[in-house]
Amino acid sequence: MMNDIIDINSIKALVDDFYTRVRADEILGPVFLAVIKDDWQPHLDKMYAFWNAALFGAPGFKGNPFAKHAPLLINAAHFNRWLQLFSQAVDTHFKGAVAEDAKKRAELMAIMFQSKLAVMKDVKNVIV
Repeated sequence: MMNDIIDINSIKALVDDFYTRVRADEILGPVFLAVIKDDWQPHLDKMYAFWNAALFGAPGFKGNPFAKHAPLLINAAHFNRWLQLFSQAVDTHFKGAVAEDAKKRAELMAIMFQSKLAVMKDVKNVIV
């Protein structure tokens, strides 16, 4: 039986698995590798703090996730793949209310980012 996401250690396992998938992915890998290059640890540390804040209200996350994504050449295909890989990482390790909440929050984030990007780029259709 799989456990739910319960603490920072669960979040680290999720984030590490997810970004292992991202790095190997033909759609997302090049986008992330162009920005992060070789040293992934600062990004991973930021993502641990982000998801810890998002799921458990823990202090420690500082940053503006949208501002980091706004200049990237990303579209609905990138967001759909991001959601697919994120859900796979969650479902591989966890089952429960917090795991479902994490997937829902990721979906809402993808929708919000795409909506903001659409406004910025004056694109009329956003697809998830």
